[in-house]
This record gives sequence, structure tokens and C-alpha cells, in this order.
Amino acid sequence: MAVRYGRHGSHSGGAGGPYDGFYSLRKGETMKFKTLGNRNAPAVLFFHAMGVTGESSEPVANYLQDRYFCILPTSTVYCKGQKYVSKADEIRQVEAYLKSQGVERLELVVASSIGADLAMAFLTGTKLPIGHVFFDGGQFAQIGKGTRRMMTPFLYLAIKSLYWSKGGTLKKILWCDDDSIKPYFIAAGKNLTYTNLRRQILDSLEDKPFPALSEELQKHLYFEFGSIEDHFKYRQAVIEAYPCGHYPVFEGYDHMQYQIRDPKGFAEMLAFIAAHDGMPKLPFIRK
Repeated sequence: MAVRYGRHGSHSGGAGGPYDGFYSLRKGETMKFKTLGNRNAPAVLFFHAMGVTGESSEPVANYLQDRYFCILPTSTVYCKGQKYVSKADEIRQVEAYLKSQGVERLELVVASSIGADLAMAFLTGTKLPIGHVFFDGGQFAQIGKGTRRMMTPFLYLAIKSLYWSKGGTLKKILWCDDDSIKPYFIAAGKNLTYTNLRRQILDSLEDKPFPALSEELQKHLYFEFGSIEDHFKYRQAVIEAYPCGHYPVFEGYDHMQYQIRDPKGFAEMLAFIAAHDGMPKLPFIRK
């Protein structure tokens, strides 16, 4: 979410169900994973926004779990007692978990806000076939190291305040204070440490050229921005970097507003993209 300035889990057969577990190759550096749906169904991988846990994608995944195997990692930044090392290490853990679950292909990758930064690292490193990728309000800022360092204490206090106030400061930080999203901010703020956030910020949103992606993969990427969100300003730079991608605009919507306010509609849109290789006709979408 944009802010203003142990063990590995096995999954039961049959219908499956939600599971919270840890997967780690090194003690003390573990991401938390939750899954919904049948592990034999096509897989959907979610990368969550800043300041929330991976369960923040659960309202959407709930409407997909009858058709897809939904995988919701929570970054070590928001896992109790865990240590964030680097994007490369986060991707290593995701890859290891996918392998442990027998995932050989991803039907869809969904990345929200700063989750886009980690998703890009995943796309450039994974060997898994990927059907489609949807970026919801992708945080594609390219920020100098010094600025990112100065941002860290403000971001830390903003996220921690959501825990301390039980979500009461949400409206002061974001456009929304929806009850549906508050629990994920509170849970993330509870476990957040300054060191982990500092490591993540210094490792993210770097002022470097966007990573190269093949034209074929670009044809299956969807970069969505709300017309009134702050991140809309990044859209042109992303278009220039990935000219073969798709760039729908949600007219009149703020950052991740459609996903938060209408998770069922958002889920059906994702399923349509996966099934038809294109955006559905929705009244608020302009190209």
C-alpha cells in the first residue's frame, strides 16, 4: 500500500483449504504463506502491498479458490521475529515454497503497490511458465538511495501508528479507512521492526532502469492505475519500458480502490483475464 509522504506447509488433497505455515531453508529468515483452494488447480501467486500482510489478498482469493490454488506470501518484513535479507532472498523463499507445493506453472501473478517491485524481481528470475501478470497500482518509483533512507523513519512511524491506534490513523495516511483492510495493517504494524523496514526500503524502488522483459511476456502483463491515485504519474515511464504491455486505467478510482471496495468484482476481472487473455468490459475502464 502506498503511504503518503520452521516448517513447510503441506496441503490436504481434495477441496483443500486455508493453511498458515512457514517455509525456510535457513532458520530465522522465513516468509509466512497462506493458501486457499485445491493445490491441483491452476496456481495464482499474490504479492502484497506495503504495510499489510499477505492475508490482505484473501478477500479476492476467497472468490477465486473454487477455481484456482491461491498462494499468499507475507514478506519477512511483517513476520514476527523474522529477518528481511533482500529481494533475492524473498524470491528464493517463494520459489522454494512453490516447489514444495508442486507448482509447475503460474496461471496468474497479482502484485499490488510495492508488491510490483518484488514481483518484477520474481519475473526476471523465475523459470516457471507464467500465464498472465496483473499489477494493481504498481509502485514503480525509482528513488535515490539517500531519499529512500530519509523516507524510512516516516514510513515506520506511519505503519506502526496503525497498530498502536488499532487502525485509527489509517485515514490520515491513505485515502481509505475501510474496516475491511484495517486488520491487515494492524497485523503488519504489530510485527514490523525498524531494521527490517530499513533493509527493505534500501533494497526496493531503486533508481535503476526497469528490468528487461521479453516482448512475449509483455503481451501478457497488465499495468493498471487508478486515474486519481498518486502512482498514476509512473504510468508513462512504465509504458516506455514495456511498450507491448496493457495499460488499463480505472477512471475515477484511487489507489487499489477497486480491489479493496469490490473484491468479488476484482476477482472476476482476474479470472476473465486468465481465461480470455484480455480485459473484461467494465464501465470505468479506459485504455
